[in-house]
Amino acid sequence: MRRAKTVVKNIFQIELAENEYPHTFRGTMIVTTDQLFKVAYGKYAVGAYNINNAEQAMGLFKGCIDSQAPFIIQISKGARKYTDKRMLEAVIRAADTIFPEAIFAVHLDHGDEETCYDCINSGFFSSVMIDASHDPFEKNVAITKRVVEAAHKKGISVEAELGMLGGVEEDIKVEDGNACLTDPKEAEEFVKQSGCDSLACAIGTSHGAFKFKGKQSLRFDVLEKIKARLPQFPLVMHGSSSVPKDEVDRINQAGGKIQDSAGVDPNEYLPASKLGVTKINIDTDGRLVWTRVHREFFRDKPGEFDFRPVGKIFIEEYAKFINSRNHFLGSAGQLETVRKALTQ
Repeated sequence: MRRAKTVVKNIFQIELAENEYPHTFRGTMIVTTDQLFKVAYGKYAVGAYNINNAEQAMGLFKGCIDSQAPFIIQISKGARKYTDKRMLEAVIRAADTIFPEAIFAVHLDHGDEETCYDCINSGFFSSVMIDASHDPFEKNVAITKRVVEAAHKKGISVEAELGMLGGVEEDIKVEDGNACLTDPKEAEEFVKQSGCDSLACAIGTSHGAFKFKGKQSLRFDVLEKIKARLPQFPLVMHGSSSVPKDEVDRINQAGGKIQDSAGVDPNEYLPASKLGVTKINIDTDGRLVWTRVHREFFRDKPGEFDFRPVGKIFIEEYAKFINSRNHFLGSAGQLETVRKALTQ
């Protein structure tokens, strides 16, 4: 029988049989969001991208290596149910092996308390988000505090949310009338009481592909007030996809029916980062790229039934998209700076 040995993977310990795939975790850099934020704060924002399958994972890693950017892989409750949570974790481990120079965090997106504990205890996640923003302030604090205590025992970062974004995405559905901006005074008190490591703020964005009406944009006035009360504290922007018009137009030209969509101007990403936003969530845009690639491919090749050629096209197109967004975020070209900061 071969003796087991422990390979330390940053905050994780993975049991491997002696000499069994010793190369698998060599050079890996899964880190916490807190570690990434300490380097990025006030300079740029780290892109947080949701994935659901192998093609998205490959495109994400490739795009971030091409742009030399650190990043955050976000896994939602829906993604964990899509196949099986263990399958998605295996996909990420494989991508990590293929791209050993990558530096990233593995983050649970919009978790409830039960899911947070499951991810904390999995030994795989380096960061979780507890979303109790729909609860009253005191209950939100209490739930968040419990998750923080459990996560910090294992060196895992915790993101919480205060205020409610509008829009629809997976399990998240908030009518416009119920959406509310984050109160700066409450934000300060919430962080103090809960002990969370970062705070998702409602500053005018919303989930999904239908974010704004007219010329509405980010509420920088609210963001400035939150930063003044929470200096040096990492803030997070959810619902920040740009919903590119050219992607939507091409989808519609290929048979889609997406009307009146609107997103966040990506030129506002970097100004927001200067005001303390260190993590910007981008999910809808990835779905639009997937939809555009597949609709155009099967429109132009109606006799095709092999999904691999279109999958390869999507990986390349998604990598290009990720590359472009990292430049808007200011994270492009920061990989070696982050590596040096983490290894000092």
